[in-house]
Amino acid sequence: MVVVTGREPDSRRPDGAMSSSDAEDDFLEPATPTATQAGHSLPLLPQEFPEVVPLNIGGAHFTTRLSTLRRYEDTMLAAMFSGRHYIPTDAEGRYFIDRDGAHFGDVLNFLRSGDLPPRERVRAVYKEAQYYAIGPLLEQLENMQPLKGEKVRQAFLGLMPYYKDHLERIVEIARLRAVQRKARFAKLKVCVFKEEMPITPYECPLLNSLRFERSESDGQLFEHHCEVDVSFGPWEAVADVYDLLHCLVTDLSAQGLTVDHQCIGVCDKHLINHYYCKRPIYEFKITWWRPGQHLRGWSSQCFRFRDNASSSCSHLQMDCHFSGADIPVWTPIA
Repeated sequence: MVVVTGREPDSRRPDGAMSSSDAEDDFLEPATPTATQAGHSLPLLPQEFPEVVPLNIGGAHFTTRLSTLRRYEDTMLAAMFSGRHYIPTDAEGRYFIDRDGAHFGDVLNFLRSGDLPPRERVRAVYKEAQYYAIGPLLEQLENMQPLKGEKVRQAFLGLMPYYKDHLERIVEIARLRAVQRKARFAKLKVCVFKEEMPITPYECPLLNSLRFERSESDGQLFEHHCEVDVSFGPWEAVADVYDLLHCLVTDLSAQGLTVDHQCIGVCDKHLINHYYCKRPIYEFKITWWRPGQHLRGWSSQCFRFRDNASSSCSHLQMDCHFSGADIPVWTPIA
């Protein structure tokens, strides 16, 4: 007679040791994931967070409520503290985010009560809002100055898709000329014109419009390249030549360059009959450094000093010890 029971046969070996399958069944993962597991991408259990969360943002310490970090669902912070991701802690148990925390306080203030930063910090906080993907904060910052004005400026510059390339060309030409001449500045010619074709006093625009219509064949007679380094134009907008010049100076200055410009005349190239180009030409002076800018820490150097009153030159042996005060402008002897 065969007896059938509901118990499965014992898989233990005669010596009392468990088989590999039994060991796997009896193994339990630790309740708290470790950094070693995170580093090797092992499966992790959901991470638990306290109601009051201590934070270490690149060395800056903050404390806030968990609900504040989760205020907007579609943000990076809400995802990080949802429990689905492992966040390491520092020696004091603060949750660590490897990001500069200089402006994280402004981000927290918005999440807490909707406060916005002052104007001088708008650009910096905007970058943080982009990093943490906080859409509501991005929207409100974009309606504040200077970002609101920058949107208008970029709409104008969007009429010239070549603007950034030509801006880089100005910098590159100025750099090469300064290196070749062993000089601290370089000059180049830039043509900035709004209208495509010139209008002479003999032509009267219809209905006082700013454009003078010519056929395509006639327009080809007026196509030419002014003898300049870079040209900007034409464009159709209310913004004029001076607005574009301001954009050029602003963007070049943002790269740490000193920029001076002046109109040195117009292109007088003869086109056909009584037509001349007449596009304005500007001379841009790009200065890479100013006298005295790199003199801190020099000692026992010989300089040439020019006396403005007598226009005479004399050699001075100086021992330079600067403590952050304004530096007198001396020109080092070549």
